[in-house]
Amino acid sequence: MTKPDLRSVADEALDALLRQLPRQSQARPRPFFYGRVQARLVDAEASTARPLLPDWLRRPAFAALLGALVLSLSGDCAAGGAAATGPASYQAPHLPAR
Repeated sequence: MTKPDLRSVADEALDALLRQLPRQSQARPRPFFYGRVQARLVDAEASTARPLLPDWLRRPAFAALLGALVLSLSGDCAAGGAAATGPASYQAPHLPAR
């Protein structure tokens, strides 16, 4: 029993495919392609107006950190504690006797 050489069939198919490649014409862009690309680049540069917020503030992590910093340093004493009543009226917690 002889088996047909599968490798030769695959090689012939590949050779036939590679022979078709030089016959194809070289791809060319449509007319005025580079002019359209240049116009889009100019439009993109012109449309990038200066943003209202700086770059570092447009990132959510920095904005949240800045908000937390402002709230922690605001000094309104809304959190309560000894600072809300003043140091003179502070009383130590009452501990039960043993």
